[in-house]
Amino acid sequence: DEVDLPCQGGLFVNGWAISSRYWKPLVQALSGSFRCIIYDQSGTGKTLIKGHKPSFTIQGFADEAGELIEHLGLNKSRNLHIVGHSMGGMVATELSLRYKASLVSSAIIACGIFEETAFTSFGLFFLGGLIDVSMNFRNIFQSEPFRSLFIKRAATKEISKEYGDILIEDFTQSDKDATNAVGKFSIDPEALRAYTRHVIEIASPVLCCVGMADHTIPPEGTITLFDTRKARSSAPTTLVQFMNLGHLPMLEDTHNFAEALKKHFDFARKFHENSSEEMPLCNKYQIS
Repeated sequence: DEVDLPCQGGLFVNGWAISSRYWKPLVQALSGSFRCIIYDQSGTGKTLIKGHKPSFTIQGFADEAGELIEHLGLNKSRNLHIVGHSMGGMVATELSLRYKASLVSSAIIACGIFEETAFTSFGLFFLGGLIDVSMNFRNIFQSEPFRSLFIKRAATKEISKEYGDILIEDFTQSDKDATNAVGKFSIDPEALRAYTRHVIEIASPVLCCVGMADHTIPPEGTITLFDTRKARSSAPTTLVQFMNLGHLPMLEDTHNFAEALKKHFDFARKFHENSSEEMPLCNKYQIS
């Protein structure tokens, strides 16, 4: 039987070392109004394609996702929303520039920009070392107390056991080489410089969303992203701060996160439909 799908589509791009499964509660909340497509990237996702050897780079993941966008016909009209979480925000930015004629909006979750200083350079170097160590000893996170520590690092607010198990399983069972490569490129100085330039160039409305109790990526980077787009971009930018959430707002407070996305999607659609009408360029919201 043919099924009438919503005309607007949302493509969701995963963060580092996690499969697409953590988007499920959010997709359930949005699927009545939007066609939701979860891109389960090679290596760190669960998808295996025989004979396919992807490039574990921002461009490589964007190539994969681009093939999906075109296969599903999401590039044929302006009906595409792209949502990227954490490392996935860098891929989402690349896709937003490639498919700017099809793009209604972008949402960048917990993927900020930071001023390049000696301190941040040392921090990235140190983080690269932590990635190596965590990959070599990641099986310890299957047992307590390390399991709980890992989950609390990712999610400040308690999440269900089902999704706690998914976080642990994905991190400990993902392809080691792929996970290591993805972790390294997401903190590569050149990649970060390119991301900083490109995310400002997105010409459609952008939602910057962050949990202010994020212990994985400092939330200040997302605020800097909002302030920088506010100063340099002619396209609308919205900042939503979840004051008591961590790195996984889609699991920690699915309802309010879904509502923020719906509001953003609706605003972006109206922005493109009423290009001659004056609309607010920048908004900031706090959700407790």
